[in-house]
Amino acid sequence: MIQYEQALYTLIGYLVHFVSLIGTFVIIWGSILVFKDFLFDFFSDDPGPKRLMRQRLGSYLILGLEFFIAADIIRTITRPDWNDIGMLAAIIVLRTVLSYFLGMELKEKG
Repeated sequence: MIQYEQALYTLIGYLVHFVSLIGTFVIIWGSILVFKDFLFDFFSDDPGPKRLMRQRLGSYLILGLEFFIAADIIRTITRPDWNDIGMLAAIIVLRTVLSYFLGMELKEKG
């Protein structure tokens, strides 16, 4: 039984890293796409493209943060003590507040 549990914890650890990697790639990919658009519209005086760039970057950031929250929740499955649960709750609250305000800013600018 101990070998089965160890294998399960190892598998969950890989899953956490994979989900975190997806979040990282989403943020990096979005940043690259928006930076490319920024370079093309650098000398433009029209605020429309810049607003669209901010919205696109914000949406990629929010999606990446959601993947990080999912990874933290999965990680807690392997270490369910109160200290880790409290840390997870704090991380989720901070990331959720950040996502909320990013989303509000995107709605205001849209």
